[in-house]
Amino acid sequence: MPVSAASSAREILTGLHEVMAKRGSAQTKLDKVVDLIAEAMRSEVCSIYLLRDNAMELSATHGLRKEAVHVTRLHMGEGLVGTIAEEGRILNLAEATTHPEFVYRPETGEERYHSFAGVPIIRRESPIGVLCVQHADPRRYDDVEIEALQTVAMVLSEMIASARLVDGARAALRNAGMQRMVGLKLVTGMAKGVAVFHQPKVIIEHTVAEDTEAERTRVYSAFRRMREQIDHMTREAEFGTAGEHNEILETYKMFAYDEGWSRRINEAIDSGLTAEAAIERVQQRTRARMREIDDPILKERMHDLEDLSNRLLRIVSGRMGTAAQTGLAKDAILIAKNLGPAELLEYDRRRLKGVVLEEGSLTAHVTIVARAMGVPVVGRIADVRHIANEGDMILVDGDNGSVMVRPNRPMTNAFDQRMSTSAKRRAEFAAIRALPAETKDGDRIGLMVNAGLAEDAAMLEATGADGIGLFRTEFQFLIAATLPGRESQLRLYRSVLEAAGDKPVVFRTVDIGGDKALPYLSEDEKDESENPAMGWRALRLSLERKALMKAQARALIEASGGKTLRVMFPMVSEPWEYEEARALFEEQLAWAKSAKRAGPKAVEFGAMLEVPSLAETLDLLLPRVDFLSIGTNDLTQFLFAADRADPRLAERYDWLSPAILRFLRRVSTQAKEANVPVRVCGEMAGRPLEAMALIGIGIDNFSITPAAVGPVKAMVRSIDAQAVRTKVEALLAKPPANMRKSLGDWAKRHGVSIG
Repeated sequence: MPVSAASSAREILTGLHEVMAKRGSAQTKLDKVVDLIAEAMRSEVCSIYLLRDNAMELSATHGLRKEAVHVTRLHMGEGLVGTIAEEGRILNLAEATTHPEFVYRPETGEERYHSFAGVPIIRRESPIGVLCVQHADPRRYDDVEIEALQTVAMVLSEMIASARLVDGARAALRNAGMQRMVGLKLVTGMAKGVAVFHQPKVIIEHTVAEDTEAERTRVYSAFRRMREQIDHMTREAEFGTAGEHNEILETYKMFAYDEGWSRRINEAIDSGLTAEAAIERVQQRTRARMREIDDPILKERMHDLEDLSNRLLRIVSGRMGTAAQTGLAKDAILIAKNLGPAELLEYDRRRLKGVVLEEGSLTAHVTIVARAMGVPVVGRIADVRHIANEGDMILVDGDNGSVMVRPNRPMTNAFDQRMSTSAKRRAEFAAIRALPAETKDGDRIGLMVNAGLAEDAAMLEATGADGIGLFRTEFQFLIAATLPGRESQLRLYRSVLEAAGDKPVVFRTVDIGGDKALPYLSEDEKDESENPAMGWRALRLSLERKALMKAQARALIEASGGKTLRVMFPMVSEPWEYEEARALFEEQLAWAKSAKRAGPKAVEFGAMLEVPSLAETLDLLLPRVDFLSIGTNDLTQFLFAADRADPRLAERYDWLSPAILRFLRRVSTQAKEANVPVRVCGEMAGRPLEAMALIGIGIDNFSITPAAVGPVKAMVRSIDAQAVRTKVEALLAKPPANMRKSLGDWAKRHGVSIG
């Protein structure tokens, strides 16, 4: 029957304390523990499985057959117990046999039990066992019962580890030789340095509290100190003045003051845990929730909360020394499970060369900040904190998403050579920074950059780019806790225009929705479709939420006072969508004029061609636009019906295929006949060989990542544009089996710089 989580857990913890204090073998203690838990929770079965030889072994049971102890074994991922251990998650089942991973073990005699609940026993963030209960009656266990099990599992982990009842399987990895791991490219670049752990894990030695009120006082004091630190960081952070970074830190601060979080920790203390164990207990529940969240934005906010939990744990335990506080003595590669943005900003950038994360994502707050700092980051490197030792040499290749731990001399020499070559190439690109992107036969190619942060505008000077051809306004919306208001948007847009000076900036209206979900959108505005990239997003959503677009229009109009405002609309499928969006902006221009607000001296409107259907109505659209931008990232997946988020398809369809090049040539030709400038925005234009092919079909204006400007400009200055056009036209007339190889071979023969 349901029990109070706090009272049940406290009763069990008291009993566990007594069992652990008495003499006796480890097996005797485990047997008493399962009896104790079964009685306190009124459970017919209670079993403990422990990790041995990479399998979960039934080590003690109340209710199942005793002869199954040390006989029944489930490998990681096998059966319900193996699934809990491998994934570190909770299972709560009214009918265990209906679960797809259920495996029957006849020696246990468990066939008469229907309901099942199991929680992982975790030590140093790794599952070392599973605690489970069973009943004959089919029913799901109440939340309070699951919470009691989790609390007990935490205390059990201390007892099990001190009695050395489980294997230290991961310890051997630390003593292995060279290890190469491949993860997710988050921030490009190459880096070399010694491994430094962001925060040496606080090992909780004591879980059962002797004085509940004393523990509560310790937590209150830690909360006060943590909030003071966050307030100080928010005031002092270099990026805390404007734009996205300020929004990130404000969101982080919001979590620090969240009363619900502190209440849950207090409830854990009520169950009999120490302050440290209570924080860890709530943190484990947060991790469990994170595993069930599909929304990447919400997931990142949960990471921020975990970051704060770690900070609070260090304060309450008196172990404040993160690597940032103690300082970096050498060039360092920072290793962490995940990082909050504020913590990354604490590091000395002269010594911080790269970051390796066990988790992380492209939309993470820390990724945005690291990119602005110019620090290479590789994420999704599983178990790196268990494989690397503090002080090990680490090589980070952010361009390929790989990490090398303890590299041998030949590997280090090869990496050094690549870094040297990369540095030499960067020096070559810097030497041509002020030179025009002009072909050998005199054709001028426009090279602009894509941006999304106010700080990105500074890259114009560093790269010698002609302007910002695509400013992604949605970044501000993605990292904010609430919908950014007009004033917040106005400050960002004005700062971007000021930083760009006389160079043009093209603002793309918000491309949110779909896979860029916002937590503050109402449920009916969120896209639950299987391929959200083709769903309720971008201009479709903005035209439905006209208040959102109206606020953005007013912010852009006021920010552009005395300058030319260039705005384009994303994912236009048909001309009427463009007309409706433009009309909304023109209404706001009329309002600004009537209200005597400062406005732009001129306005240029453009559309993004990402949806193939728009190409069939260009005759209707082109007379109404000032420019056309082609978004090759989305366009490619729509043309090929290939989701670019699917790893099985990511490399299957080539940008240099005749289908893509012929499509783009047709669009470019039609736009030029209408005297409308065409620009390609996307990764395709940022690759030298692909950019050469685009020049070959008559496109002479690109908007690319800042890092791609140098390589593409070097390519442009090494070609004869007319010769390229002649070659590409011939290849498209009679396509070879491998267009990429044919173009690459031609480029090498003619001395084209394609990297």
